[in-house]
Amino acid sequence: MSSLRLHFVSVAGTAVVFVLSLWINQEIFTHTEFVRGVNWIYLPSGVRLLGTLLLGGDGALGLLIASWLVDFFYFFPHDPVRSFAGGIIATVAPYATYRLAREWYGLHSMLLNLTPKRLLVLAIAYSVANPLLHHIWFALQGNTHHLVESFLLMFAGDLSGALIMLYVVKGMLAMLPVQGKSRT
Repeated sequence: MSSLRLHFVSVAGTAVVFVLSLWINQEIFTHTEFVRGVNWIYLPSGVRLLGTLLLGGDGALGLLIASWLVDFFYFFPHDPVRSFAGGIIATVAPYATYRLAREWYGLHSMLLNLTPKRLLVLAIAYSVANPLLHHIWFALQGNTHHLVESFLLMFAGDLSGALIMLYVVKGMLAMLPVQGKSRT
């Protein structure tokens, strides 16, 4: 597969998986919504973190495109400024976490040195960064109504969703046969 085609598939795949996770989250956890887009369990947060950990910049670009699509056409169709900024913020937080993981842990592209403990630390770091960036934006826009409560709920939703998605994927990967070893 050519390099350009691989980048396109990575970007498009991330966007599709993110939108699919958002749809699943809306179907299953719609009753846990505090305000539009803030849930007690938010599965797309795991896709955001995993997409950037696995694909780096390609994953971030796919998340940006998907975030803009859902923000402009679903969440905030009558607020283009919020949609534009929200898409960027939703992409910066997981990408920054990925960059920090590369710095702190020397994270390999195949995630071979990503232990369960490190995965937990990254999920927590992302779950702080995402609501923090969003709430800084909200405060700058003058929207300070329920700011602390909203931050805590967004943190909880991002963390629970990230942990569910990341550990499910990690568990599925652990069940795959390892080359060169037989299972007995």
